[in-house]
Amino acid sequence: MAFSSGGSNNAVSDINITPLVDVMLVLLIIFMVTAPLVQSGIKVDLPNAQAPAMPAGSDDKVRVTVARVDANNPNSAVGVWVGRDQVTNDTLGARLLRDPVVQRDHEAFIQADESVPYGNVVRVMGIMRAAGVNKLGIVTDPLVSQ
Repeated sequence: MAFSSGGSNNAVSDINITPLVDVMLVLLIIFMVTAPLVQSGIKVDLPNAQAPAMPAGSDDKVRVTVARVDANNPNSAVGVWVGRDQVTNDTLGARLLRDPVVQRDHEAFIQADESVPYGNVVRVMGIMRAAGVNKLGIVTDPLVSQ
């Protein structure tokens, strides 16, 4: 009885993709866990409205937020943020005039907490208009049917 050693000495040319799949699954899990943590912005209780979704590509637009400084206290002062930077009504116009996206597109979005008085929101909208914002989008939460 003779046993063979299995054939020739040729190297196996198949690619082992198991390590690649393992790395990709680990990266997928990392991105799934960190994505909710990366969302930036100020916590705002937006009013509900029946309106279409924001257009694609609007993430690069300037977003002005009007909300309570202390979200847990309905009697706290009202603050204004451009992106994540808090500004005052006096410095908001200058901040928007320096922003290249606003000056290029003359467009911005405003989001206001539902508990903020209407007068505060209108004042901020007036400052934005004076700073060259001709197209103003209002951010709301989608209306949920009950």
